[in-house]
Amino acid sequence: MISAQFLLTAFVVVIAPGNGVIYTLAVGLGRGRIPSIRAALGCTFGIVPHLLAATLGLAAVLHTSAVLFNIVKFAGVAYLLYLAWSALRSGGALRVEPRTEAEPGFAVARRGALINILNPKLSIFFLSLLTPFLSGTPATVTFETLLLGGAFMAMTFVVFVLYGLFAAAARDWILGSAKVMSWLNRSFAAIFALLAGRLALERA
Repeated sequence: MISAQFLLTAFVVVIAPGNGVIYTLAVGLGRGRIPSIRAALGCTFGIVPHLLAATLGLAAVLHTSAVLFNIVKFAGVAYLLYLAWSALRSGGALRVEPRTEAEPGFAVARRGALINILNPKLSIFFLSLLTPFLSGTPATVTFETLLLGGAFMAMTFVVFVLYGLFAAAARDWILGSAKVMSWLNRSFAAIFALLAGRLALERA
């Protein structure tokens, strides 16, 4: 069940900067507090397909099928490169700049969800993360996996919201410096490009 050891392990995993954290920070800096919360929510829901895959045993299928793994992987690579481009172009979704128009909340959340959905390694990750904390009782394995996964998702949402609110709090100061905004936009573009490169090198 949910133990202190599992919570500590999950916290270390969640707090480490990854695709979702970088996206939430970018949204918080570029659009503010409410959009950053929507970004955190999207990233959290993007975990659901991988949790279900791990629960139903589909993660093993993805891991052994090179074709399927590569389809998902390169879709993820293309999407991360798109995010890198959107941090550079004027009016881009992730560009840090003063905004006069509001973006639909669903679009912000959808991008966050796709970042996780298109990362095939997450299914394998969940399988390896949750398995050591299961009781080993066949009758309860599905319930335990979903319970642990739900706890992981809740922690993900809370931590990502905190990241986003921190970024949003720094937004006003950043908007006062064109030089800082330019540096951040180039940095986010470079980070997403590097994440795309790292994902492209992943193997099933």
